[in-house]
Amino acid sequence: MGKRRRGNQEITNLTKKQKKHLKEFGEQHPFHDNVVDRPEKTQILRLVSNYRLIFFLFEEEEEEEEGNDAEEDLEEEEGETPDNSQNKEHPEKTNGDIEENEKVETEGEFTDKKNEAAFCLETNLPAEGEENMGECEILNFFLTCQWPKLGTLQCMCPLEHFPAVGQPSSAPLPTIHKTLEANWCLLNQSFAPEGGAVTDVTELQKELLGLMGTYRDVHFTNSFPLREAKEVRSTYCLHVLNHVLKANTRVLRNNAKLKETKDVNEEFRDQGITRPKVLILVPFRDGVLRVVQTFITLLEPKGKKMDVSNKKRFKEEYGEEPGESPAKLHRPDDYHAVFSGNTDDHFRIGVSIMKRSMRLYSPFYSSDIIIASPLGLRTVLGADGEKKRDFDFLSSIELLIVDQADVFLMQNWEHLLHVLKYLNLQPLDSHGVDFSRVRMWNLNNWAAHYRQTLVFSAVQEPQITNILTKHCHNYRGQVCSKTIPKVGSICQVLVQLPHVFQMFHSDSFMDQDARFQFFVDKILPQYRDSVMSQTFIYVPSYFDFVRLRNYLKKEDFSFASVSEYSQRSEVSRARHYFQKGEKQFMLFSERFHFYKRYTIKGIHNLIFYGLPTYAHFYSEVCNMLQTGVREGGASVSFTCTALYSRYDMHRLTAITGVDRAAQMLQSKKTVHLFITGEEKNT
Repeated sequence: MGKRRRGNQEITNLTKKQKKHLKEFGEQHPFHDNVVDRPEKTQILRLVSNYRLIFFLFEEEEEEEEGNDAEEDLEEEEGETPDNSQNKEHPEKTNGDIEENEKVETEGEFTDKKNEAAFCLETNLPAEGEENMGECEILNFFLTCQWPKLGTLQCMCPLEHFPAVGQPSSAPLPTIHKTLEANWCLLNQSFAPEGGAVTDVTELQKELLGLMGTYRDVHFTNSFPLREAKEVRSTYCLHVLNHVLKANTRVLRNNAKLKETKDVNEEFRDQGITRPKVLILVPFRDGVLRVVQTFITLLEPKGKKMDVSNKKRFKEEYGEEPGESPAKLHRPDDYHAVFSGNTDDHFRIGVSIMKRSMRLYSPFYSSDIIIASPLGLRTVLGADGEKKRDFDFLSSIELLIVDQADVFLMQNWEHLLHVLKYLNLQPLDSHGVDFSRVRMWNLNNWAAHYRQTLVFSAVQEPQITNILTKHCHNYRGQVCSKTIPKVGSICQVLVQLPHVFQMFHSDSFMDQDARFQFFVDKILPQYRDSVMSQTFIYVPSYFDFVRLRNYLKKEDFSFASVSEYSQRSEVSRARHYFQKGEKQFMLFSERFHFYKRYTIKGIHNLIFYGLPTYAHFYSEVCNMLQTGVREGGASVSFTCTALYSRYDMHRLTAITGVDRAAQMLQSKKTVHLFITGEEKNT
């Protein structure tokens, strides 16, 4: 009876329009439904794995009684108007009093004079027991430490679960796979002299192995071709084999378990979506040859020959034939170290490893390791809009190695950035994968956060550092070595020469307009006089080289230009005209010097449009003036001018030394003078 009365009462409360809709459709219009909005609640769940996710979950539905109570409370609140509720809370206050009180409360939110001193970081001291806490005990996302061989390391740790690296003891040597146990101590055998003793594993290699074993991203900036490069190569080869063998062993063991188990619900997630696990980028074919030779040395059993498929073809394509080696030219030792062997830069090869056998030229989707140059990969990856392209084989890369990154700067840096763009993307095809064996973080498109990146270079450059800051998202963090040279390469200049360093203002590292305008307005007019003849302009960037060449043509300057794209006849003609004084200027690109190392004769005035990428290039170019003095005999007064901005800190430090560079960058003066000579360097 009560229910019928309550139902009739609800109908009588409806409007005429609502009654009409109820009669026609048998229900009320949804517009008039009373909906109680329930806010979403954020819960943080700690999972079993090493990562944490934030799930946005809806609140569970409450009991029916609680829902009815909420509806009744809502009806009571709707019955009160805002004015009534305000007067009910403050019956004796007028509107003016309320506004004044709100103003006082608002001011109190931003000023707390009573507790300001107690919570001030600038004036407070640590509490008792915190004075002697070590740096490693304090949570610090950016920590700097000093290692015996790697030098100054800057560590970044995004997660509390993975603290920053401290001393070498915090990164011990990783566990070596049993296949490598017998040979890993022979790490340096691949580059030992014939008949000479094999050196033991060095301290540098042990420190690098310890860091690699933590699976953090590592950027090592002291990999010089003459010293550390060989040790670095053999170290990352050991790390690659150790990683691949452990992963393959896990898959093989799980295959055996799947045959024996009867539990259908048991999961063995041990693979990526595609098989390739490691990508090694090297600049030349000779680098591939040395990497594969190191693999064979580490895998080959003692007293036995290892089974390597397609070995003969590999030696023909990646080795150097006796007739290909050029005549012994007078070049620096670092030049011969970089350009020894096969220097072709267009290649790619797949390598698969199973137990103690290796297959070269394996298809990418059947390979464990891919070794390639950025150019060789880009021709496969293609570009947007191309029909024939493939990049799925890069979807499950777990380990990326960029060796000799500074050489990529001298090739085409855009090729490397293009390859990084297509790493760890979700594949367009399944390629026959068993999804029940694929790891969850591959399926969830989190592979980029689990990839380890190792970058090795001989110089510190913002473009190389940008690889780790923009393209690497390892959840374990990063470790970068910092080179701080006490003595710069300017001390290796033998000729008596005044070095004038002129600083210009620039808004960013990529602001090339400021450099160009400063050169055109301030520097170039000083050398237009015929007295300042035979001026040599060194340009690090090819884009700046083209811009300057077009400007000199437009202004009708007497100049010759030499770049890496110049024909041999053009180079010979330009050198001849400049040496004889028939051309007042010579425009010279850094890449040409990197690939050729010609000695240019007849230089009287030297201008560095930008500081060289390699510090020793500065002293090499300055010492070219000495060749003209010995052959000419007559005394000539030389000049040297170098342009720099505050964004050239790394290059300036490598040339002048850390102390002088700091003074130059902090000084209010924009012109600094150094004088070098045969007797004493100033």
